[in-house]
Amino acid sequence: MINISEPHENINPDDFYASLKEKLEATHNFPEDYLFKFILTNEDSRHTEIYRIFDGIKFTLNTRESKNGKYSAISISAFVLDADQVIRIYKEVGQIPGVMML
Repeated sequence: MINISEPHENINPDDFYASLKEKLEATHNFPEDYLFKFILTNEDSRHTEIYRIFDGIKFTLNTRESKNGKYSAISISAFVLDADQVIRIYKEVGQIPGVMML
């Protein structure tokens, strides 16, 4: 698992994702199950948006609510073909407001 967060404002997103691709390819043997972890506000619509991104991909899901119920942690183990697919998923999830990617 590689820790990912939104690229910093002063880092070119293309450079960030190129570096991420290199790290993924160096540490993973694709195709394989890849673990995605997200933290988001506990709104059903946000959960649904994330689940839609994984439509057509074989995955298992684990969710956990925070003590106060305001946030959810979602872990998704998805079968991915390559680093490019992992990056596409991160980019799509990154478009959802209020989601932190780990």
